Amino acid sequence: MTITKRKKLIVEKIDAMKSYELIEALKLVQSLPKVNFNESVDISINLGVDPKKSDQNVRGSSSLPHGIGKTLKVAVFADGEDAVEAKKAGAEIVGFEDLIADVKKNKDLDADVVIATPDCMAKLGALGRILGPKNLMPNPKEGTVTKNVVDAVNNAKKGQVRYKTDKAGIIHTTIGKIDFEAQKLAENINFLIDDLIKAKPSTAKGKYMTNISISSTMGPGIKVDLATVGNEK
Repeated sequence: MTITKRKKLIVEKIDAMKSYELIEALKLVQSLPKVNFNESVDISINLGVDPKKSDQNVRGSSSLPHGIGKTLKVAVFADGEDAVEAKKAGAEIVGFEDLIADVKKNKDLDADVVIATPDCMAKLGALGRILGPKNLMPNPKEGTVTKNVVDAVNNAKKGQVRYKTDKAGIIHTTIGKIDFEAQKLAENINFLIDDLIKAKPSTAKGKYMTNISISSTMGPGIKVDLATVGNEK
């Protein structure tokens, strides 16, 4: 199999057997051959939980201090004064029964984050088959079911990321763009790690964080030394 010049340069730079200090790993990601767009920097965190047990699912959100380099499109299901406040806060799509009907008709909702007031949730369940597969269904643990829609919209606009363990007990999320300063990316990661530590299930046994790797959108995963991140220091 022919190896491209870019892949050859990557292989030469990365020691697949090594765990790098956080800043070193980030600078390594940024030093790899570039592609023709501004890549995201993603993180994968293996957690020592049993994802088959509902009480060990880790799910929530984190408002990263430096955002993720992307302005999110926010939809809010709210009525009355809450709807007015959501629009003032900058939500692009706001509605309740009319919006539910529109989503049912189009079988889609063009938004990155969906927020709802508790009063709307009973009727919003009808959209589960549409919003669920897109990971857009509002959830109290993620802060997207709330009476305070203004704060929720503001957090989403600032670069809030949502996280949820997959079937293998791994968290996957974005923590910024490749052109961020390495220190800002590190601060975003440490903030996320600290939030994950706070969300540790009481029933989880043994080591909580077992492996962390970072990568750019088109790049390979680079292992991070657990001793150099968050409260694991």
